[in-house]
Amino acid sequence: MISVLGYNVYHKMITYLSWWWEVDNERDGLARTILTIVVPALVFLWYKWLLFYTTKAATSLPPGPYGLPIVGYLPFLGSNLHEIFTEMAHKYGPIFSLQLGSKLHVVVNSMDLVKVVARDLDHIFANRSTPITASLLTYGGLDVAWTDNKTNWRNMRKLLVSHVMNNTNLNACKSFRTHEVRKTVNEVYTKIGEKVDINKIAFDTELNVVTSMLWGCSNSDEGVGDGFREVEFKIIELLGSPNISDFLPWLAWFDLQKRQRDMLRQLEYVDPVFDNLIEKRIKDNSSKLDGAAEEDGRMDFLQILLELKDQKDAPTSLNLTQIKALLMEVIVAATDTTSTMVEWVMAELLNNLDVMRKVQDELTEVIGMNNIVEESDLHKLSYLDAVIKETFRIHPPLPLLIHRCPEESSKVGGYTIPKDTIVYMNVWAIHRDPNNWTNPLEFKPERFLNGKWDYNGNNVKFLPFGLGRRICPGILLGGKMLTYILASLLHSFEWNLPKDDEFELCDEFGFVTKKMKSLVAIPSKRLPEETLYC
Repeated sequence: MISVLGYNVYHKMITYLSWWWEVDNERDGLARTILTIVVPALVFLWYKWLLFYTTKAATSLPPGPYGLPIVGYLPFLGSNLHEIFTEMAHKYGPIFSLQLGSKLHVVVNSMDLVKVVARDLDHIFANRSTPITASLLTYGGLDVAWTDNKTNWRNMRKLLVSHVMNNTNLNACKSFRTHEVRKTVNEVYTKIGEKVDINKIAFDTELNVVTSMLWGCSNSDEGVGDGFREVEFKIIELLGSPNISDFLPWLAWFDLQKRQRDMLRQLEYVDPVFDNLIEKRIKDNSSKLDGAAEEDGRMDFLQILLELKDQKDAPTSLNLTQIKALLMEVIVAATDTTSTMVEWVMAELLNNLDVMRKVQDELTEVIGMNNIVEESDLHKLSYLDAVIKETFRIHPPLPLLIHRCPEESSKVGGYTIPKDTIVYMNVWAIHRDPNNWTNPLEFKPERFLNGKWDYNGNNVKFLPFGLGRRICPGILLGGKMLTYILASLLHSFEWNLPKDDEFELCDEFGFVTKKMKSLVAIPSKRLPEETLYC
């Protein structure tokens, strides 16, 4: 029996393969050869699939739907998976399984079971199953996000946290953030009365801050280039679009998907930038007897990595490829999530004008109308903090987080999760579960004003950055920049929607869930003195 999901996927699969057959004229011969192999393989897998489900009732695997052997909602289906998984949870329960190709996938939808996976059994469920696009982006999984829970991962994560994401280094980089945020305010001021792309101004601000931290100069001075935003958007899109071989590994040597080639094209843009930066820094270092000088009492991350690379007794072995993988990870993770969340917060405020007025009243009281926002003021903005947390609740940037894989078979919720199963934690469902939240679809920041709420996974009702050892290491930097950008934009300007644009709050599922239609708003002057915009 084929489920509705399987039927829809089957149609998308046939449409996709037909398109691939027709448009790739240069590969007609290869296409026919591949399809000659693939079609019998799919028939065989279908048989295995039916056999799997005839015996499933006698096993202790989580329940789940029947369907095609590659129920390829990931390779072929462009729908919102977090919503589909939530609907399936209503039928199959808080934990269910899907056999996708040769790999078993399990989806966990309740906070109690997420706690088991990512806290009680965190040491077992800490590995990854890296998709091909992520492997290409990270130079073979040499970063922190996609590496398995082994000694090298622990060393790399410690290196990242201790030299980039800790409080000491973030405080030393305060001048970068202040400079870039004030520059953004000045830029918006020049566009008073005009349409402003909220995501773009937030992205550019964050990119300049991060590149300054990584190699000592902003993107506008010497960085990844003005076209990097488009490149990164494509990278994020590709990360959320797995290949057939992610589910049928024995087809990995076939180039069935253009996504692999697309990812390599993005790397062709970024990779030379990293090579040039590293080459220039090595050359500069060799011309200085005492090495590169520190700036503001700190060395940038690139300099730290290069010095560790040259230390034979360093605890973490580094080569140039690993350095590029780390630089890529920090840039992509920091810029995309922050700019996406700035856009979502502004969208929710423009849709809830009474909430926006409360935020601006708080800013007036804390900052004053004759001052600009300083980082030292941010901890006083409790209502803005609640607004940001409520936005994270309704619009978690990674609604399924990054999946986990157990290194050994384990029991979760009374069911067996075999070794190497791909496990998703449906944070989107947990954040909207009426058992966890009163009126969960209502935008109500006040729910975060009482009690101790943070981003560290201490309360499993609220997990925008995950929990356990695979929690996002960039929480401190992301939180500072998100709050600083929003506070500055909301204190310095009044914001209105263009009268001729249709406003909506629809999301578009991907590796990072973005607003389907970019938010454009019109700023007007809020502060009395023009000097406050310089």
